[in-house]
Parts: sequence; C-alpha cells; structure tokens
Amino acid sequence: MSQRLQQGFSQFRKNPAFAGFVLFAFTILLNAVIQGPGSFFGVRRLNTLIYTSLPFLLVVMAQSVLLLSGTMDISVGVQVALVNVVTIMTMQEWGLSFILACGLGIGAAIIASLVCWLLVSVLRLPALLASFALTYAIRGVNVLIMSVAQGKVPREFYRPYQSAIFDMVPASILALVLALLVWAYVRRTRFGTNIYAVGANPRNAFAAGINPAKVQLQAFMLKGLFVGMAGICLTLVTASGNPTQAEDYGIRSLAACIIGGLSFGGWGSMACGVFGGSFLILTQNAVEFSFRRLGVLIPGFTASTYWQNFVSDIIIFLGLLMTMVTAKGQREALRINLQNSVMFKRRAAHGK
Repeated sequence: MSQRLQQGFSQFRKNPAFAGFVLFAFTILLNAVIQGPGSFFGVRRLNTLIYTSLPFLLVVMAQSVLLLSGTMDISVGVQVALVNVVTIMTMQEWGLSFILACGLGIGAAIIASLVCWLLVSVLRLPALLASFALTYAIRGVNVLIMSVAQGKVPREFYRPYQSAIFDMVPASILALVLALLVWAYVRRTRFGTNIYAVGANPRNAFAAGINPAKVQLQAFMLKGLFVGMAGICLTLVTASGNPTQAEDYGIRSLAACIIGGLSFGGWGSMACGVFGGSFLILTQNAVEFSFRRLGVLIPGFTASTYWQNFVSDIIIFLGLLMTMVTAKGQREALRINLQNSVMFKRRAAHGK
C-alpha cells in the first residue's frame, strides 16, 4: 500500500499541476491556522468566499483554454463587465426577463471573443497587444451602454445564488461544477486533443492536417462561454451593474494560470488554472483577515490596502518562484525520458 502511494506521489510530482496543488494546499492550511478551522470551514464563511470568488475563478478557466491553444486575452476583465452591463440594461431598458437578459450577456461575451480571435488568429496581430487595445474598446462600449453604476437584480435570482443548499453546500459551486463538466466533455473531443497540438507547435499541427485558426476559434468560443458565466455570477454577486468593475481580472487570471503551472505551448491542464486561481484568492483572503485581526489585537493599528497588497504580492511572488523551479525540473525530466526512450528504440532496432 505504501509503495503504491509512493509511486502515485512520484507520478503526481511530474504533473504540471503539482506546484499549483501544493500552493493551493498551503493557502488552505494558512487560512485554517489564521482564522481557525471551525471558522474558516464554517458554512457561512466558506459560502461567502466561494460565491464572491467564483467569477474570477471562471475567468481563470477561460484564460486557461486560450493558453493551452497558444494565445491569450487580457481583455477578459472588461468582457466580464460587458456581460454585466448588457444583462442589467437589457432587463432595465427593454423589460426583458432576467434569464433572457443573461443569454444576451453571454452572447455579448462570445461576440467580443470572436473579435479578439479575428485580431489574433486571422490578422495575426500579437495577442498581448491586440487584447490590450481591445480592453479600451470594450471599456468604451461598456460606458456607452451604462454611463454610471445602476440597475438591480430581482431578489429571487441573487438570493438562491448566495445561499447554501440544505445549509451545507454553497449553491454557487454548481456553476463551477457545470464549467468543469463542460471542459471534461470538451477534453474528450477531437478539439480537446487538437488544442494541445496547436498550442505546442501550430506549424507541426498544420502539417498534420489540423487547422490552427479553427482550433483557436473553438478555444475563443469556449472562453467566451466561461467569461459569460463569470459575468452572470458577478451580476448575482453585486445584484447591480457597473461598467468599470473586474478590469484587473485580465492580468490576474494570466498570473493565476502561470502560478498554477500552465504556460504557452500546450503545457499544463485546466487543473493548473483552477489551483493557481484558488491560490490567489485564498492568499488575498488570508492577508485581509490577518490585517483585520491585527486591528483588533493592537489598539490604534491601521494599515492601508497598499500594505495588504504588498504582503499578498510577496507571497504570490514566492509561489511563482516555486512554480518556475518545479516546471523547469518537470520539463527537464520529460526531455531526458524522451531522449532515453528514443535511444532505447534505436538500440532495440539495431539489435534486430
């Protein structure tokens, strides 16, 4: 039994998601120590943490899909805000039902994703520069649709999202389960295989009969769906509209994917993004709680958000260093294994 566990752990260490999982486990332990296990794992606190963090986690999943296909989109943050303002304003100005308005919001995210695909995959503009420029364009559209924060969501929609099923399971986690099921299905399709081939080497993929532009189109469509879900979840969190919210999701989601062990070239998995995003969320949560606790324990103690961000960034930077070292070791081990495999086959053929 112990030998099997050792073999399983040794195999898991070679997985790209290993570093992200270790960081994720570390932040869970850190929060449990700082807040106390009973408090941190309490239904109410855990529920609040999950439903407020879920929009960002879904955006990380969206960014993961693009990174696996060899591209990126840092405008995903303003696209989340686009879903929010379209949902609120179509419901408020056109009198649509909330469900239909959500459908239009998700459609807006998919259209924005198609525009980014045209710029990156068809016109061959650098993904970073194209999506950076698109950020300002979509931000302008958001402000045109909704000039100031306004609107509201019917109570019968946002209350169930923010509640816990049977006072035990956060209802919002169903959205994450749905997104993971969608990815699990996609991963089993031909697109799920081709996305790694295109991400690793588009030219070799094209030579093998795979259309890189088509694969990236599918990746952007799936990314649009995840961003749309994130926008709806954010709308249910705030129960209102705001054209300038979530703008930092673009850079933060990219950082989460890299910290989780995912990078360009078809290296990594969706688990890398999920673990990396959870690490960022839990790190911020632990630091914020620590500073609040210091304010209670030390009379007169005050600290600006600058110091909270500084401490969080230090922890995140250390996590990034760990991921880089681990990924380098994994890639080197993979390269050596491939070389040994090729040499073994050559020797076997020569022996014959």
